[in-house]
Amino acid sequence: MLTIGELASYAGVSVRTVRHYHAKGLLPEPERDHLGYRRYDAGAVVELIRIRTLTRAGVPLARTRELLRAGEEEFAAAVADIDRRLEAEIRQRQRRREHLAGLTAGDGLALPPEVAGYLARLRELGAGERLVRAERDGWVLLAAHAPERVAEWIARKREQLADPRLAGFYLTLGRALDHAPDDPRTAERADELAAWLTRLAEEKGEDYLGDVDLEPPLITLMDARALDTLPAARRLIELLRERGWTGWTKLERVPPPGRRPEAGLPAQRGVCEPCTTSPLRKGRS
Repeated sequence: MLTIGELASYAGVSVRTVRHYHAKGLLPEPERDHLGYRRYDAGAVVELIRIRTLTRAGVPLARTRELLRAGEEEFAAAVADIDRRLEAEIRQRQRRREHLAGLTAGDGLALPPEVAGYLARLRELGAGERLVRAERDGWVLLAAHAPERVAEWIARKREQLADPRLAGFYLTLGRALDHAPDDPRTAERADELAAWLTRLAEEKGEDYLGDVDLEPPLITLMDARALDTLPAARRLIELLRERGWTGWTKLERVPPPGRRPEAGLPAQRGVCEPCTTSPLRKGRS
């Protein structure tokens, strides 16, 4: 859980701005803890980044709440209307117009064009909408936190998707996440995923799977967001851990019994301990 200062830092706004959005009813205000402090989760970071993106694109606050809660058709119509009005403004606003024009695709909100293209490629492969949405939220957090590294991460992702085996892995993972948590087929998917991970680790080394150059608090935040939005993820986590793999944003083999976690890694948290190679894993090329 995050303090209001940490929330503002991850989203790239000031604490005063967060309080202003609370006052305007754009961002729900969480309950306070026993010490009287507000505590926020990963969902609040994603929502705040979306609000920030719309306001910086020139959308009035009065319409921002409407757009955040609009359906796809209503959202597209509203964006088109804003785009028409921006056409009459001076040249310096042209960049904002182009940004808004991409919002009708949904994935363009708060994400660079190359990330939206990567998500489109996942859909073309048939990876499943749950998996794509989880990927999208992870990229929203990453792009806001380290925009200068997006091109590096996307290049690696494109390289991986060019491998038919990895493309097949994404399809299997997507099917597993589409199952209900108690679906018996989840165990079969876990067998397939664990076997793939083991083969890849033998071919390219475990560093290839676990090479994640991210700060531990950001990894924890991304893990939490994935678990909050993927109903089957917790069960899949348990099954993959039984098969020798742990991690979501950062993938690792399960350490031998009695071995202490490496410095900087979170302590074990039962089923909340992350699980797979995860679509949210971002590594260095």
